[in-house]
Amino acid sequence: MPTSASFPQLSPQRLRSYILRLPLITRIILIVIVLFWIAGVSNGFQHWAQLIPTEVIAGGMHRINTYPLLHLGLIHTVSNLIALAPLLERFEAEHGSLVTLILFTGPFSTFPAGLYVLISHFLLHTNTPVEGASIWIFLLLSSQILSLAKTQPYLQPPEYGVLPRAYRIPTAVLPLLLILATSFLSLIHVLPPTSILGHLCGAGIGYLWGLGYIKFLAPPEKVLRWIEGKLNLLGRIPHYVSVDQKVYGRYGVLPQTTGGAGSSGIPMSAV
Repeated sequence: MPTSASFPQLSPQRLRSYILRLPLITRIILIVIVLFWIAGVSNGFQHWAQLIPTEVIAGGMHRINTYPLLHLGLIHTVSNLIALAPLLERFEAEHGSLVTLILFTGPFSTFPAGLYVLISHFLLHTNTPVEGASIWIFLLLSSQILSLAKTQPYLQPPEYGVLPRAYRIPTAVLPLLLILATSFLSLIHVLPPTSILGHLCGAGIGYLWGLGYIKFLAPPEKVLRWIEGKLNLLGRIPHYVSVDQKVYGRYGVLPQTTGGAGSSGIPMSAV
């Protein structure tokens, strides 16, 4: 029989340590989501920030940036924060803080919103408001699952019921299955109301990013490196992730010493 030691223990110390390790843009986005939840107590603010197709077409273009930060209530906010934090942290650690800031205040918000407005208003002729960071969650999940699919193309579920023994699930479709599952749970009122179209729009952009078709949306590393050096962002801003993390480690180049391990001239990276 498994003991309590077999399962990971969530302690306040571990939670605090995890929060303190979050990179810059990840923690800023999470904080802004909490602030939007507080402001969302006002119905007027809710209406101002929601993604409503007719309002966007009428000129409320700010909505294509504000809707992922707004949530329906405390449960919706907390559940999305828990799901978003590790995915966003991983993205920022891989691509750097500047790229994360540019993409999540730009295309990763506006492109899913644009798709949703076009399909909802012009094809389906509906005007359902959407809000919540779940669009980002499925975007990140879809883009990151493609990396896993390269090494593990299929997942073998446990044998159950009438499913054939050799039945396999393509790894790349897991986000789509999760979208269907969350929509079903929302339908039976286990989860807050969700938009399957909104989730699919987010996942679609995530797949395009993961496949490399829209990587041009990220500014060239040469430009980012120049900005970082000119403004000394790595030295001035705590928890900033340098664009050079792929070469020199997650937080850029550490200062060199005249002796010891650093004397060989090889850049040392944070562990």
